[in-house]
Amino acid sequence: MEQVKISVVIPTYHRNDLLAKCLNCLAPGVQTLPAEKYEVIVTDDGFKTTAEEMIRNRYSWVKWLAGPRKGAAANRNNGAKYAKGSFIAFTDDDCLPSSSWLSSFYSALTPHIQVYEGKTTCETGVCSPMEEAPVNLTGGYLWSCNMLVKARLFQEISGFDEKFPYPYMEDVDFRERIKKAGLTFLFIQDAIVDHPPRRRLWGDKLGASQESLVYYWRCKKKKKFFKVQLIRNILSYRIRAILNFGFSLDSLKAVTSMIVEISYIISHMNQWQKKYPLE
Repeated sequence: MEQVKISVVIPTYHRNDLLAKCLNCLAPGVQTLPAEKYEVIVTDDGFKTTAEEMIRNRYSWVKWLAGPRKGAAANRNNGAKYAKGSFIAFTDDDCLPSSSWLSSFYSALTPHIQVYEGKTTCETGVCSPMEEAPVNLTGGYLWSCNMLVKARLFQEISGFDEKFPYPYMEDVDFRERIKKAGLTFLFIQDAIVDHPPRRRLWGDKLGASQESLVYYWRCKKKKKFFKVQLIRNILSYRIRAILNFGFSLDSLKAVTSMIVEISYIISHMNQWQKKYPLE
């Protein structure tokens, strides 16, 4: 097979400390894929501060781009526009790619497959109902923190949908559009990215993010999505997480946050339904 250059795209937003750890994992000589076979692009939506100076001083092999400041989907698409590789690998600024991440993807490339997903772990584990981490040990999710897609295909299907109002569900939508196009994606067990746990957003912000789910169901699936259905799903998921960790200060915070989240949804659902009418 001819040599394929991989462009790694990392969206970032005011998290230089985490971004530095991610870039350390992608440095030439750390990754087992030869440096000439990949590039790293950071697309930066920061406005209070940016990573430009840090990258210029410490990571001269990284290309820094000013982001469009229109959300995570638009930020990823922005990085992809400047990719020189025939494949684009996506990860996030709070992730830690393994040293064999890129070489595992590279070794798995086949002419018949245009989309690949890697294994996403959380080595330290989630220790509180106020923490979360995406874990994908067996495939089937195609999350944007660990995926590889042929650059031409990414452009043909217009990348990530930038109309999602919050950074939630846009990678699910991307996965479903890949399936709708009749394409399959291959799970690469050894293409590992570790995603350390992060603090869960507070209830009002979690509630606001559910607008993306309403947009997905009504504008993409063309199906009604009822307030009761959404609240039931949230109660089931949040209560299960709280019970898994037993009583603690964080469990009390999680209960309070859940109430705030549900209250936000109740007060905004009618507005969302009008905003995204079924055609």
